[in-house]
Amino acid sequence: MTTYIAFLRAVNVGGRTVKMERLRALFTELGLGGVRSYIQSGNVFFTTEEADRAALTRRIEEHLAAELGYEVPVMLRTVEEVEELVAADPFAGVEVTPEVRLCVVFLSEPLPAEYTFPVVSPKGDWEIIGGTPGAVFTVMHLKDGRLGGNPAAAFPKSYRGSGTSRFFHTTVKILAAAKKG
Repeated sequence: MTTYIAFLRAVNVGGRTVKMERLRALFTELGLGGVRSYIQSGNVFFTTEEADRAALTRRIEEHLAAELGYEVPVMLRTVEEVEELVAADPFAGVEVTPEVRLCVVFLSEPLPAEYTFPVVSPKGDWEIIGGTPGAVFTVMHLKDGRLGGNPAAAFPKSYRGSGTSRFFHTTVKILAAAKKG
């Protein structure tokens, strides 16, 4: 039995509102066990014996699209994978100030091997400082109190995957909540 964390993109943003009770019900309808959610930004925990992660991801995405009427990219990670990410401390050495936010962008597909770090935006509002096949680590710099720019704009045009961001401190909390189950 594997416990997954589903990081969902496009949930409760841009007018696409889904109550967490409904979201949990949609996952339960798929026969997934122990379904729970964490905060309103599309984080769902569940257990399954299904071994084919790609097929499971497609099944979840197809069900969400059919029931919600729009595509919801899903990035599945095991609890152990998120534990490894957090333990690696990808932001070690980054000075956190009131103007700095640390973000993990969970990816559906690895970036091409030729993609190198760091990458800094032309406006200096973000920098991708590193990554793994499943995530990139972004330092966001607030300008006038607001987050600006989209680090995914720096991905090569050939990249066909998608991603969803979580603040690093929120990722730590998501992991803790998933482990409580």
